[in-house]
Amino acid sequence: MADGRVSETAGSGPTTVAAAFSSRRNVYTAAAANGIGFAGFTLVMPFLPLYIRELGVSDVGDIALWTGLTLGATPAVTAFSAPLWGRIGDRYGSKLLVLRSLSAFVLTKGAMAFVAAPWQLFALRALLGVFAGYGALTVSMAAESVPRERMAQAIGTVQVAQRLGPAIGPVIGGLLAPVVGLRGTFLFAAAFYLTAVILIALLYREPRTRQARAATRKLGDVLRELLATPGFVMVFIVILCLQLVDRSFAPILPLYVEALGLAPSRVALVSGVLFSIAALAAAAGHRVAGPLLLGWSPRGLIGWSSLTTSAGLLLVLVPSVWALAAALAIAGAAIGVGMTAAYASGGALLPADAHATGFGLLTTASLIGLAVSPIVAGFISGPGMRIVFEADIVLLLLLAALVWARMTRGTTPTAPAHSGRSAA
Repeated sequence: MADGRVSETAGSGPTTVAAAFSSRRNVYTAAAANGIGFAGFTLVMPFLPLYIRELGVSDVGDIALWTGLTLGATPAVTAFSAPLWGRIGDRYGSKLLVLRSLSAFVLTKGAMAFVAAPWQLFALRALLGVFAGYGALTVSMAAESVPRERMAQAIGTVQVAQRLGPAIGPVIGGLLAPVVGLRGTFLFAAAFYLTAVILIALLYREPRTRQARAATRKLGDVLRELLATPGFVMVFIVILCLQLVDRSFAPILPLYVEALGLAPSRVALVSGVLFSIAALAAAAGHRVAGPLLLGWSPRGLIGWSSLTTSAGLLLVLVPSVWALAAALAIAGAAIGVGMTAAYASGGALLPADAHATGFGLLTTASLIGLAVSPIVAGFISGPGMRIVFEADIVLLLLLAALVWARMTRGTTPTAPAHSGRSAA
């Protein structure tokens, strides 16, 4: 191909049935492992404030702060290691690294069932950050298993699964918690990750033609090239901002639901349903982003998704569970569209020997958002939890203005590029 990548259609003949099957199997395996992993994560993490209260913390502000610190610990550490693990994945293949990461989740989730204090949860989450990062690698695994013109659809498929997992996990967790207790749900979460390990080990096959050049360049050289690539930094900023908004709800949502007047016995289940509504809406957004990119520029999709999200969050000003559900549904769908558009646009910029490295760097933006957002939300929610939603609205309006002012219209990831890149 013109961009130097070797696709399934390279050569003089059409794509074989076996190659097409292998490509689809890889994409769906990566998506399934990602979705199951995120289901395991959300089986327990949305109810972390309730678990921290069970560990003896009674002050609402302290609960929100410990929740934010605990949720942010893993992505804070992983943000620094994701590009490094991506570079190793470019050299040796991503499968082994994904198995390593998922296995670490099995062990740490099991250990979290036996903690006696909030700091122990925080320590386990921080330790997990050294080994985490399977999300970026599964996106890279799917993207490099298909031809360039199918990259957006492959990325969207993984992101749909990544959202469907959280749609299922909180409901299962909400049903399990009254039966086995919050501690017991951590053991079920470990079993989910074990299932993902088995799927990757048995079904994923590293593409033989995954690179056009040997991945021998140093990490620093690759990072400098990526940061100097027109449009890449803008994509990084978009992913960071959307993730800041998307993850700001976790530390406060159960407490916000409780403040709306629901009975304590219903808070866990209602919170789980609300998380699931947001996740399902985001999955729909990821799903439609690929087709939308055929007629819209990434700049247009990202700009409008930011404005739509901010408009949806205005509904939170209405003190009602139904208004909150509508706000989360609108925000989830719009963020899903914007996030897939950003990743697909960024993926079209990557050099052939740095696919996993590039997605690792983009995921660093996501992880910074994951790390910072819960902490900031926990800090600023002291005077009132509604402040978190108001801050999100302001950030989204600023992002929309920045995108339309600084992001070029660019080309969709399906368009061939003479130099191996497309403008973002």
